[in-house]
Amino acid sequence: MAEKPWGGRFAEKTHDLLEKFSESISYDKRLYPYDIRGSIAHCKMLAKQEIIPQADSEKIIAGLEEILQEIESGQFQFSEALEDIHMNIEKRLIDKIGDVGGKLHTARSRNDQVALDTKLYLRDTIKDVINLLGQFRSAIAELAKNNSDVIMPGYTHLQRAQPVLFANHMMAYCDMLQRDSERFDDCLKRVNVLPLGAGALAGTTFPIDREYVAGLLDFPAITRNSLDTVSDRDFVIEFCSASSILMMHLSRLSEELILWSSDEFDFIEISDAFCTGSSIMPQKKNPDIPELTRGKTGRVYGNLIAILTVMKGLPLAYNRDMQEDKEPLFDTIDTVMISVQLFTEMMKNIEINKGKMFAAAGGGYSTATEVADYLVRKGLPFRDAHAVVGNIVKYCISKDIAQVGDLSLDEFRGFSDSIENDIYEYVDLVKSTINKSKLFKIDDAGV
Repeated sequence: MAEKPWGGRFAEKTHDLLEKFSESISYDKRLYPYDIRGSIAHCKMLAKQEIIPQADSEKIIAGLEEILQEIESGQFQFSEALEDIHMNIEKRLIDKIGDVGGKLHTARSRNDQVALDTKLYLRDTIKDVINLLGQFRSAIAELAKNNSDVIMPGYTHLQRAQPVLFANHMMAYCDMLQRDSERFDDCLKRVNVLPLGAGALAGTTFPIDREYVAGLLDFPAITRNSLDTVSDRDFVIEFCSASSILMMHLSRLSEELILWSSDEFDFIEISDAFCTGSSIMPQKKNPDIPELTRGKTGRVYGNLIAILTVMKGLPLAYNRDMQEDKEPLFDTIDTVMISVQLFTEMMKNIEINKGKMFAAAGGGYSTATEVADYLVRKGLPFRDAHAVVGNIVKYCISKDIAQVGDLSLDEFRGFSDSIENDIYEYVDLVKSTINKSKLFKIDDAGV
């Protein structure tokens, strides 16, 4: 039983099935640089506080740095029997430098150690995600800028409603992504708090210096309650929640790109580099990135629900159930990062069919609201104006007239004597769209 660091009180060998059931090294090995960085900081503190000799600290740190090189060069052999990244590294350290390696775990538990590793990892990840979102927003803003004169139909209920600038439509996603960035940045505040020092749950009797460790690891704050420290996964849940909202935004954009690239809409052309074909239909060009992203959104939602479910009934403090936080977290991170990167590149390579968009923008009597607003300016209450224009639209449908602006002045005046020749200024597709857009800073990407 000596191979297990915790095996002193056990008389029987761990069952082989339990080894496989309980190991986490197959997925938590990605935490290795953070585990080593945290261990080096902890070791420096132990020496500073004279809990271990300085010479031992230097030997341990040198060993950890060598292990880091072994892992990064592919020479390190991970073992399922050693359960997790912490014990794999500790075992290798003891093999390399002898029993002095066992001093590293003084005043520390795997419970506060894994919280530290996860926070260090997530801190870097959040910064990467925010950076990727900035690049994504820039790509969208550039697409909007390059097509600033394009008019398209705006929709409500997926029915043509009023004409809008294509730039206005795209910049809506920039605003969504800005909120996503803000959510991740706010999550970072909860992540960026040092957990080390809580031990298993009750702290330690050793005279450790938590503030010193926090400084070494660039944490602006330290946790206040030892039980909460080791049993808290709010920061993981919060990250997965922000990721779910981000993926929802990507899924909404995906749905529009899928519709717009269809022959029925023909508003855009997605580059061949971001599409695939059919194994049986040679003519097919499928928008796989939007479709896969739309599907993977449900996967990220599932990860959030999985972690919430794991945590919902746990008493204080640490419980082994919490090991189940990592696979959903890691999968969410991987899914979000590749999705945002792909969308950024795809948006740089989308062609806009301006003519199709403009033609569609004039359909569905899309300037009818402008006629109602015109009548209000002439003194009619809006509800009365609304009724008048409803009758105008009904007339257009019965006469197979495509746009209200195609009516003659006499036809207009048949519905209201208030209508004069200047009505055509208001129902002009381009002028009405541009005038409405002036209320908003469409060209302000905020990036």
